[in-house]
Amino acid sequence: MVRTMRYTTDFLVLGSGIAGLTFALRAAEHGAVALVTKRGRADSATNFAQGGISAVLDPTDTFDAHVQDTLATGAGLSKPDIVRLCVEGAPARIHELVALGVKFSKAPTAEGTMEFDLAREGGHSARRVIHAGDITGREVERALLAAAEAHPRITIYEQHMGVDLIMLSRFGGPEVCAGAWVLDKHAGVVHTFTARATVLATGGAGKVYLFTSNPDVATGDGVAMAYRAGAEVANMEFYQFHPTALYHPQAKNFLISEALRGEGGVLRLEDGTAFMKRHHPMMDLAPRDVVARAIDFEMKRTGEDCVWLDMTHHQAGFLRQRFPNIYAECMRWGIDLTEKPIPVVPAAHYACGGVTTDADGRTSLPGLWALGEVACTGLHGANRLASNSLLEGLVFGHRALDTVLRDAAAQAITDVPDWDAGQAAPSDEAVVVTHNWDEIRRLMWNYVGIVRTTRRLERAARRIALLQEEIREYYWAHLVTMDLLELRNIATVAELIVACALVRKESRGLHYTLDHLSTDPAFGRDTVLKRGVPARLRA
Repeated sequence: MVRTMRYTTDFLVLGSGIAGLTFALRAAEHGAVALVTKRGRADSATNFAQGGISAVLDPTDTFDAHVQDTLATGAGLSKPDIVRLCVEGAPARIHELVALGVKFSKAPTAEGTMEFDLAREGGHSARRVIHAGDITGREVERALLAAAEAHPRITIYEQHMGVDLIMLSRFGGPEVCAGAWVLDKHAGVVHTFTARATVLATGGAGKVYLFTSNPDVATGDGVAMAYRAGAEVANMEFYQFHPTALYHPQAKNFLISEALRGEGGVLRLEDGTAFMKRHHPMMDLAPRDVVARAIDFEMKRTGEDCVWLDMTHHQAGFLRQRFPNIYAECMRWGIDLTEKPIPVVPAAHYACGGVTTDADGRTSLPGLWALGEVACTGLHGANRLASNSLLEGLVFGHRALDTVLRDAAAQAITDVPDWDAGQAAPSDEAVVVTHNWDEIRRLMWNYVGIVRTTRRLERAARRIALLQEEIREYYWAHLVTMDLLELRNIATVAELIVACALVRKESRGLHYTLDHLSTDPAFGRDTVLKRGVPARLRA
């Protein structure tokens, strides 16, 4: 049997996407970094991002315009100071990526020079999305990973997954995070990682829904771990559904980028009717929540299984050059987007809520930071503006280090007990895990999806409570596996989403309920909750 190990490091980073890698590269200049990632090192939502990173790089664009677009999309819950901090920090972060070797797309200008090819996406008033073809995330991940792999102070632990945060209060000490217990998937044992600072950069939770654009790693691990440890969580009801995922029975999780609508793509019904003009003045360039609801409405009204994204008015050469990855993937399934529209449906895409942080990534627990999609910084509010997600990971991954260095300097690395499996035994009925996994994802899609009602939410809450009992019983009786940990985490995330949604008696941003169709100014506050404290509006 493989022996349980103890690892001591200055900085423990859980997650290998844009936020975790950005932080790790800066932190490595000041100490040792252990970077834990639960599958391969490139398996992150960042690697799947198609559209790009929003940044004011055109002289005719302004920070104020980007701020206003973000605030308008956030539906009254974005924090203006956080929005401006991110927007104004964007250009410097982009230039750092270029210096690391990220190859962003360029296009010729009227003067014959080559400049960054800036795209426009839904909700943006200008072309400000810098991209690398339609595989921006893959290119950014490539460059960041190459830099991390070359750094002597960064150690990457693949196939390792956080089980729980180590809180000193569990052993009679202060309420301080001192690291994490981490499952080594291949060895089947749980190791102890202690650190001066622990950083959650675990991404989102799209796998809590039946249909998602997210990779399989997106099971809400960081939010669930932080919640169990006692951290404050906020705005979990605001889950963004991307309007356009490829509709094909074998095409798993493939996103059709918003950039296609930015380049003039038109959403149509099966009979060819362009329907977005009935739903929003910006038509196909409306914010994502509006487009997703419009598609959901039209599908339910007509009984059609999907809608169609039409790009056929463009020259075929342009489409192949601008969207090579999307073109190739569509062709893989027999869909030539140069000749016929693409079948699309909405899919769970991005968590706007998460572990609450300040402007430097600090959570409510000393010793713990949260960066990227796992965090609720106040940037996105009730709805995320397109291509602001990679931006958030970059900006906060960069900003967090200064406070981490200051706070971690005062925190000694503490000796804590090893993981205790108790009387747990290997599982002989894994069907429990797969059945509960499927049930949670299906009930979340049907009851807590794009359009909600109080009755559906209450029904979901009751069923999730029963499932939680079954999962807890199973968890304590059996040795942990990655599948069991992911089930435990998506059940917790589902519970938090429903709890927050039941508190918000209005429709705002991504939370749309048929029982409260209007937006109520009295609810213009974050929904917050902690373990043992019911969800409530922030005072």
